[in-house]
Amino acid sequence: MRRVPEGRRPFARMRRRARWVVTALAALTLVGGTALMATAPAAAAAQAWTPKPSPMTTPWTNQVPTDTPLPEYPRPQLTRADWANLNGIWDFAVTSADAGQPASFTEQIRVPFVAESALSGIQRKITQNDKLWYKRTFTVPSNWNGRRVQLNFGASDWRTTVWVNGRQSGAVHSGGYDAFTHDITDLLNGGTNTLVVSVWDPTQTGSQAVGKQRINDVAPHAGGGIFYTAASGLWQTVWLEPTAPAYVSRLDLVPDPANSRLRVTVRGTGTSGHQARITVSTAGAVVGTATGPVGAEFTVAVPNPHLWSPDDPFLYDVRADLLSGATTVDSVGSYTGMRTIGLASVGGMQRPVLNGRFVFQTGTLDQGYWPDGIYTAPTDAALKYDLQKHKDLGFNMVRKHIKVEPQRWFYWADRLGLLVWQDMPAMDLRTPDAAARTQWEAEYDRVIDQHRSSPSLVMWVDQNEGWGQYDQARIAAEVKAYDPTRLVNNMSGVNCCGSVDGGNGDVVDHHVYVGPGTTVPSPTRAAVLGEFGGLGFKVAGHEWYPGGGFSYEDQPTAANLNNRFVGLLDAIREVRMPRGLSASVYTEITDVENEANGLLTYDRQVVKVDEARVRAANRALIDASQASTTPVTLPVGQYHSLRVTTPGHTDRYLRHRDGAVFTEVVTGGSDALLKNDATWKVVPGLAAGGCYSFESRNYPGQYLRHRDYRVYRESGSTDLFRADATFCPVRGANGAVRLSAYNFPEQYLRHFNAELWLATPGGAHAWDNPVLFTEDTTWSVEAPWAP
Repeated sequence: MRRVPEGRRPFARMRRRARWVVTALAALTLVGGTALMATAPAAAAAQAWTPKPSPMTTPWTNQVPTDTPLPEYPRPQLTRADWANLNGIWDFAVTSADAGQPASFTEQIRVPFVAESALSGIQRKITQNDKLWYKRTFTVPSNWNGRRVQLNFGASDWRTTVWVNGRQSGAVHSGGYDAFTHDITDLLNGGTNTLVVSVWDPTQTGSQAVGKQRINDVAPHAGGGIFYTAASGLWQTVWLEPTAPAYVSRLDLVPDPANSRLRVTVRGTGTSGHQARITVSTAGAVVGTATGPVGAEFTVAVPNPHLWSPDDPFLYDVRADLLSGATTVDSVGSYTGMRTIGLASVGGMQRPVLNGRFVFQTGTLDQGYWPDGIYTAPTDAALKYDLQKHKDLGFNMVRKHIKVEPQRWFYWADRLGLLVWQDMPAMDLRTPDAAARTQWEAEYDRVIDQHRSSPSLVMWVDQNEGWGQYDQARIAAEVKAYDPTRLVNNMSGVNCCGSVDGGNGDVVDHHVYVGPGTTVPSPTRAAVLGEFGGLGFKVAGHEWYPGGGFSYEDQPTAANLNNRFVGLLDAIREVRMPRGLSASVYTEITDVENEANGLLTYDRQVVKVDEARVRAANRALIDASQASTTPVTLPVGQYHSLRVTTPGHTDRYLRHRDGAVFTEVVTGGSDALLKNDATWKVVPGLAAGGCYSFESRNYPGQYLRHRDYRVYRESGSTDLFRADATFCPVRGANGAVRLSAYNFPEQYLRHFNAELWLATPGGAHAWDNPVLFTEDTTWSVEAPWAP
């Protein structure tokens, strides 16, 4: 185990033409060089407010500023120089769900941390019977005069209503994962303005997208399973921003490196009759510029494009200018990465291809939960940290599991170089009604719109394990039509939990615990392992509820965890990837509440695994996908004998005796019975044609078969027997082979004390002993002793 250093070096801020600085000085927020003054009530609250003790302390828990938490500009792909961060201490109250605005706000909360979290200063259960109320005051900087003022919310869960100076601003917003904006210009009074926000969040008792949130006690407790503490109310940055009456509201950037160009659609508000100019540059040097209509796609030349990939996450700077005649009325900064993602036949199998090449995607399931902030990372450095650990551990992909992160999370994925599978957060497990479906699909469209320009995002995952499932095929087709530039997964875990496969999309996705299982591609879809692993190891002093943690397979020591996990990665590389698997998602990057199956503890204080060893295993997997992935073949229909290759035992052969299988010395002088017992006919796999079964020479119809780890010579006709009697060859040293169980790809035929066993790297049995494991599981296919 490796402990994370307590002190962390400050991260480098984004380099942009537009520069922003936010500094906490008592109640001052610096806004594009102008001070935005908080008025007396909020300032007094800031002095009185204190956070609650966190159930677990991350390295960043005590680094969160009171008045200006998360001071970074929150929208990296649409930046402006002038803005005002409204994060900090707000007045706060909780009423019944059907109540109006309270007469007084008797508490204070630190925005944007949810009321259930310690970092908010509230830290208590919120139910469907509650409505949250937030209040603060602000003044608009004088140098914003003449411009429109936009009030932006990164995200608020779930139904949010906004008032400025006692008047409602715009429509009520329903959605927990998408950003939204109100133009509040006409509601301002020219002096001190009062902002009030109400949020009602029914969590799983409602019918909206909820992800893994459940209404539970906020203090650590037993149980919870794979569902976690709810996150109600404001949970991403709130900020003000001045714009011209006509302004850019969104940039859709689609890389087209095959044609050396960037496809661009500039979307705006009040932009009738305007043109847009796009400039693409790198290191300050312009590489391409073009002008086109607002609201319609046009292209910008990017000669000799430098491709973006996980190994080389190169980003171009982009600037969009909104033009009224020859006058620039608005300018925004952005960035892009030139890459393609698609599906292609590689070696006769469907594979995802990045920039035209198959690259195995190895990643983890990332839930995005924090013990101190719950849904909100305590700092931007913390938000980056989990992604950086993926890179440190050699992963090139991350599956963001039924949660949508702030846009800065995508910025770090873009900049660090991680392929992102983005889940649409699920509704509750029950079948949704018509209104819930309409809401969920509308929010999904908004999520796609907000993140469609991120180069790291390569796949949309519509639904998971049948949770709230409906119309899978239609939804997958519509998502593909709405964003044809990415892969679509109609259902992650089609083999699990009553889920129904829509039959379309770009991948067939299985969940196998512990795995890695036997997922294979179809003629039209690539094979991916959307979840596997779940190996557990509890670290004393770093458990959310000591003694309450669970996993899919507990490991007694860190050494066992390392051996077992690396064994799973090796099995994917050696067995499943050559036979068609194209991606795998390990559960999971960190422990989450009572789930103890993370590679890191929930508090991010301990890395449980050997980073160098895991990184090497992932690198070997990725590199192998770039080489030949042709499976090893054996001579079908012929008799052969299998010889031990372990030094000192190379005169021993695999033979059956009294129905069980052993190894024994066989020579030319051995009797005929022994020679027959040591001879096997290689036939196509009883469970899978791409693998093999071994039929006894002197007992036709009986095969090598594993049962309860021991290996026997038996006959049978069930699906289980056929799977148990099927083995897939893995290339070994010096032309030899290793034989992996078809239905347990990480387990290999091994001789141990002259007996044949199914052995697991990192397993807990005596026959899993790591000493000479590879040698004992490697066999030379020889001429038969009994032709």
